[in-house]
Amino acid sequence: MFTHDSSIEFSHRSRLKGVLQAFFNISLVFLLLLIAIRIFELVYNGVLHGYSTAITPIVFSSLYRDFLFFLESSFWLFWPYFILYYFSPKIARIVYTVFATIILLIQLGLVFYFLTALVPLGADLYGYSIAEIKQTVGAAGSLNMLSLLSYLALILIIVFAFRLLFRKMYLPFWGALILPILILLEMILPFNLLNPPIHFGNDFVNNLVLNKEAYFTHSSQLYFFPPDNDIDIYADDFIGMGNSSSADAGMQNFRYIDPSKYPFLHSDSSADVLAPFFTIDSTAEPNIVFVLVEGLGRAFTNDGAYLGNFTPFIDSLSSKSLYWANFMSEGGRTFAVLPSIIGSLPFGQHGFSELGDKMPNQLSLISILKHNGYYSSFFYGGNSHFDYMDVFMKHQGVNAVNDESSFSAGYVKMPASSSGFTWGYGDKELFRHYFQLLNQQPKSPYINVLLTVSTHSPFLINEESVYLQKFEQRMDDIHLSPDEKKQHEDYKMQYASILFMDDAVKNFFTEYAKRPDFKNTIFLITGDHRMPEIPMSTKIDRYHVPLIIYSPLLKRTARFESISTHFDITPSLLALLRKHYSIKTPSLASWMGTGLDTSRSFRNVHEYPYIQTKDGVSDFVMGDWMLHGQQELYQITPDMGLVPATDAKKQSEIMRTLSDFTNRNNSFIQGAALIPDSTYQKYKPN
Repeated sequence: MFTHDSSIEFSHRSRLKGVLQAFFNISLVFLLLLIAIRIFELVYNGVLHGYSTAITPIVFSSLYRDFLFFLESSFWLFWPYFILYYFSPKIARIVYTVFATIILLIQLGLVFYFLTALVPLGADLYGYSIAEIKQTVGAAGSLNMLSLLSYLALILIIVFAFRLLFRKMYLPFWGALILPILILLEMILPFNLLNPPIHFGNDFVNNLVLNKEAYFTHSSQLYFFPPDNDIDIYADDFIGMGNSSSADAGMQNFRYIDPSKYPFLHSDSSADVLAPFFTIDSTAEPNIVFVLVEGLGRAFTNDGAYLGNFTPFIDSLSSKSLYWANFMSEGGRTFAVLPSIIGSLPFGQHGFSELGDKMPNQLSLISILKHNGYYSSFFYGGNSHFDYMDVFMKHQGVNAVNDESSFSAGYVKMPASSSGFTWGYGDKELFRHYFQLLNQQPKSPYINVLLTVSTHSPFLINEESVYLQKFEQRMDDIHLSPDEKKQHEDYKMQYASILFMDDAVKNFFTEYAKRPDFKNTIFLITGDHRMPEIPMSTKIDRYHVPLIIYSPLLKRTARFESISTHFDITPSLLALLRKHYSIKTPSLASWMGTGLDTSRSFRNVHEYPYIQTKDGVSDFVMGDWMLHGQQELYQITPDMGLVPATDAKKQSEIMRTLSDFTNRNNSFIQGAALIPDSTYQKYKPN
């Protein structure tokens, strides 16, 4: 006979057996639903963007990533299920179903985001205000009928699956033990071992394979619990701290003045590399005009663009200019462009502009030139408070911020999306508005910054039919093959908006050439980042933009293959103005950049961090090497391609330099100043 204790023991074993079998059954339903969402993603992606020839490895790699996410989710779902099952199997099943439903709905939402933005959503979500999120979602028209119907269908499928399929599944106890063992292994084994880098030769496909919720979760974890970036001096591949160990040397070999108080302050030794290309009249300071083009990537801009040259005018302008073909933005979104170009400023935690009214005293190209008698204006066709652009520009002492609120009734906005949202006024209207206000500016030398918006999602432009026809004609003009034409057709609205922008820029320069101030103006044209809504080929593609410096003052033109970035513009312009004009600049600066490199051959003498989204630094480029996510090492080829590499010594060297920047940036985040107050007071804008 069984004793009382043995009966209890048998009851516990029976209960444990029951909970493991029940958990396996309900988890299998959850896994099947995850697979269903993945199938939907791959099929819908194929409809939108075409099917890859390597579909089989893509499917297997995708399912593997989904299975890892399933195991990780199951770890967190198991414990409440296990505890509640002992009280009521029904309650345990209901609670599991609720949490699983939430996970699945989030997964579907992140899939829709990816298929719209063509990049996975990460912790950059936390860098935007509710108003900015609503604005972005409204612009993209993300909440369309298809997404709403998909959500409704998924909820119905979930209810059906957990109510009916759960009851029809049965697995022996030994089989049910497999799941806890796999979950335990997934939690114990290192993340990098289970998640090796994905290399399909195309960055879009690499991102397609990712489980979108796992990516978002991991990105959020790094955001809220950042890893320790300290260097392990006992590691086998440690190569020493070099000159960084000195208190006054570090990244870029700047001579830092007092790193504990001013982590980025150094002597400004930027060389004047631009003067040899210009006709100098030291009695007439030149006007400076920036045309910052939304999404202008090298992938589709100018000769040699791997997607084809869809900017015929900008291409023709580059041949009459100083042209950097391998130039890079410092950010993957617009939030980074103004601080990087105008101020060569560090990122802080979420981008410098995100500091808002808490921005510390700083000097920039605008503030220094205004101190020297320049007039300054900012022009944007949308709401300039987005990404705190207006706040940043006002901190530079800009005389006027002109955004959509400054347009009169005679201007026409861009067409609205399905949600009724429009970004504001297109590029042609922006430039027309610019010339109207330019006539009202004082006659003193000026620095004006224009930021376009027509090439922003959802790519709705006026004269749409005209530019869709021009898109078809352009594909013939650049001799795309039938297969290439078919691929480009999937993004016809993007390409039409690019051609619209190119025509707007052409009209801009045609009108400017009629003005008397044209002959004494230096124009700089670049992209804020590469448009992500056309799939990208590599990690570096997001940052690869052109830089064109055009002016009637140029006495010779040149094409440079060397790499420089937005950080380098302000140091080089100020070096030119300081040496050849009556421009007074401080001897100390907090520039991130050392200045433009005018080498005709491919090289990179810089070492800079890059911030793709507002969740922090994601990449570091040093020489011809790129480190992504502190894990993936690539070598940069002369055509700005990336080759995966394994070089522990080089990776350690880059990590050391990245750590130096991170420490300085953290010091700045914690309240360290950028420049001494005495320097600011001496050169602040009047």
